[in-house]
Amino acid sequence: MERIVFGTSGWRGVLCEDFTFSNVRKVIRAIADHVIAGGERGKGLVVGYDSRFMGQRFAQEAARVLAGSGVKAYLCDRDTPTPVISQVILQKKTAGAVNFTASHNPYDYNGIKFSPSWGGPALPETTRDIERRIQDATGDDRAEYDTLSALIDKGLVLSIDPRSSYLEDLERKIDFSAIATIGGIAVDPLYGAGRGYLDEPLLRHNVPLRLINNHSDPYFGGFPPEPAEKYIPDLIALVKGDPGIRLGIATDGDADRFGIVDEDGTYIEPNYIIALLLDYLVRAKGEHGGVARSVATSHLVDAVAKKHGIKLYETPVGFKYIGELISQDKIIIGGEESAGLSIRGHVPEKDGILACFLVAEMVAREGRSLRELLERLYAEVGRYVTKRENITLSSELDKGFSDKMGAIPAAFAGIKVDRLVTIDGTKCVLADGSWVLFRKSGTEPVVRLYGESSSEEKLKALMSAARDFILR
Repeated sequence: MERIVFGTSGWRGVLCEDFTFSNVRKVIRAIADHVIAGGERGKGLVVGYDSRFMGQRFAQEAARVLAGSGVKAYLCDRDTPTPVISQVILQKKTAGAVNFTASHNPYDYNGIKFSPSWGGPALPETTRDIERRIQDATGDDRAEYDTLSALIDKGLVLSIDPRSSYLEDLERKIDFSAIATIGGIAVDPLYGAGRGYLDEPLLRHNVPLRLINNHSDPYFGGFPPEPAEKYIPDLIALVKGDPGIRLGIATDGDADRFGIVDEDGTYIEPNYIIALLLDYLVRAKGEHGGVARSVATSHLVDAVAKKHGIKLYETPVGFKYIGELISQDKIIIGGEESAGLSIRGHVPEKDGILACFLVAEMVAREGRSLRELLERLYAEVGRYVTKRENITLSSELDKGFSDKMGAIPAAFAGIKVDRLVTIDGTKCVLADGSWVLFRKSGTEPVVRLYGESSSEEKLKALMSAARDFILR
């Protein structure tokens, strides 16, 4: 069997090739053994899934394997957002959750994400133990377990509906009465698990909304279920074409990522949303504490933290590191450039639903568009322009990549390298505050190149120099 490896957020594979019932049973049995070895057999595990093809069937099989292994399964009754599953873990005090999702990956992928009892994504020491148990497993993966119906009759598999509890919690954290004054909102759950979560609270508070892509479609309309600018053209066109709409909001396949469109149809990058919300939470809502961002996320967050005199934590890529800080009550807000965000007092998992509503609240209470809010922030802390691109390597460049990272030049685009940050990839922070980050993919010959500077012109020169360094 090809080795099953948990990446930044779980194990993912192509349906029918890697992601098969056989491999799923191996992974779930290993998770059950991990939980039992940790003395948490009696707490049970939540089992959830998003709207991908065969998600419910995989979840039912996982519940059968868990219950047959002696671990009670709390099986979600419909496709469920990842942050909602995190909340169930904390409410029921389970040993964690198994979630069938490939998040924003294309339709032909599925995945298994394990979250332990603290509610966030599993840290590396946890996933390494699960991987070892998968590799050490012997015997037939089709070992006989009771039927799902028999396990339900025995009380070892319980059906749960967590939606109302989650939405009630949002009512305590979001000012929906303010959002009701905003005007129209365009809502796009991208055919995913956010259906009924992203629209229901707005309808309940009589917010005028235009709802699109609100039915289940395992092909996600032909795009990856990612609320990035190039995958939500219909939402952008809707907002741009209707003067009554003040904001467009979207979530990805499992509703843990967000996409935001300003009232003129401009897509607002997650980097900027994180910084705006940090400023809003401190300045307008009186929050106190630290902030966390991944190493690949904009230093606009740092500038806002400096403005307010609060501590900044820089983490490796992967929301598990930010989630850990949230669970330890060390930060007000934490976010990643890949559109992951959560706040103090909420789940230690990225939550696209929460992020969308926080942005709506901010726009409503501030009485300005997002671009106006961003320009005001730039006037206070300086301008930051960011970009990310992927560079495919030849076999020769791929083999020599590690050596190249050990020979970083003294300057890029004529600007001296001031320091290196190597917590995840190699980040070169330059003397003027600009930076570039090189992160090698663990699964393909691709380098993810991130960059930031104070203007489009400077960033273009910086990215060109960094690209030339990689390819030469």
